[in-house]
Amino acid sequence: MSTEVKVPVLGESITEATVGEWLKKPGEAVKQDEPICSLETDKVAIDVGAPTSGVMGEQLAAAGDTVTVGAVIATITDDAGAGDQQVTPRKDETASVPSQTVPEATDDDAVVLSPAVRRAVLEHGIDPTTVKGTGKDGRLTKEDVLAAAEAKKSGAPAAAAPAPAPVAAPAGAGRNVERVKMTRLRQTIAKRLKSAQDTAALLTTFNDVDMTAVMEARDKYKDLFAKKHDVRLGFMGFFAKASCLALKDVPSVNAQIEGDEILYHDFVDISVAVSAPNGLVVPVVRDADKKGFAQIEKDIADFGKRAKDGTLTMEDMKGGTFTISNGGVFGSLMSTPIINPPQSAVLGLHRIEDRPVVVNGEIVIRPMMYIALSYDHRIIDGREAVTALKIIKDAIEDPTRLLIDL
Repeated sequence: MSTEVKVPVLGESITEATVGEWLKKPGEAVKQDEPICSLETDKVAIDVGAPTSGVMGEQLAAAGDTVTVGAVIATITDDAGAGDQQVTPRKDETASVPSQTVPEATDDDAVVLSPAVRRAVLEHGIDPTTVKGTGKDGRLTKEDVLAAAEAKKSGAPAAAAPAPAPVAAPAGAGRNVERVKMTRLRQTIAKRLKSAQDTAALLTTFNDVDMTAVMEARDKYKDLFAKKHDVRLGFMGFFAKASCLALKDVPSVNAQIEGDEILYHDFVDISVAVSAPNGLVVPVVRDADKKGFAQIEKDIADFGKRAKDGTLTMEDMKGGTFTISNGGVFGSLMSTPIINPPQSAVLGLHRIEDRPVVVNGEIVIRPMMYIALSYDHRIIDGREAVTALKIIKDAIEDPTRLLIDL
């Protein structure tokens, strides 16, 4: 007896996904709820769990195939039939290639790394071109990367694909081009960012912030904060609360255009740009204006962990009225961030560096940060954008304002 594995409900308005990688091979034992396949949607990568325990049967979709919600993509056979099970190969499977030969690559070959493999490659610092893939058609699997990482730790050479017999190097040898198919998430990011440029009247205003007061407060209370709330006190909590002040005073920065109408929100849902192995994602801290520092920091820390693990859901990224993007963690000095449609503004944070500034007529060295507010000029006037950014600057330079709502 066999059980069908179907594509699960992926989220509101999401009807299809791309098969990223098969995590189990036909004939392997699986446990109920154990991940057997990864799927990529427009926003997230998710794992499909086994609906029952048994043995992996036929795989009805290959990596890279587009599948719809509810479609049957595999079967799982009961344990009782494991001993004499015969797995029917898919039509596109080819005969195994002897280990001493390697198929000749062509210019059109695409190297596809699934989300799970990309995460493993980034985490362990493995060069995927040096590892022999054991997946279908020689594709790299997560287990291949983990094995290479273990070999790297022990000093043993990683298993690499056998090299073909030496041949005379053609002219221009050593200049290689790797062709990698864009993931569904990367394609969606590209479309949305280009759409924002084509639709919105984008403009960016800048200011700089003296981080002295926030850094002193953080250094003074970070240990007590961590002990009481079990989370690290970072800078994002300060900027989130400062942004809430600005958005309440300048409602258009927290609004959005829908047709020929403007939607004003009486709440603040802040999208926080988080770097994940398979692209930038923007989970939402909901009701940030009603939350304290501890809860905001907990939400952001949880998003960062789940983005790395690939366990963020569609619901985590749904909505959002304003975005904060921190390029400073990567060393960026200044940038012009692009808004996250249908939002109308995004705050860009950058690295902190000591710079000479004039204070009370004297030149002093202070930890300074450039901040940028990109906005849709169709709905936000320059005066409003500059005012909102100035409110954020003043709140960061004098954090007491955050306590007295000033």
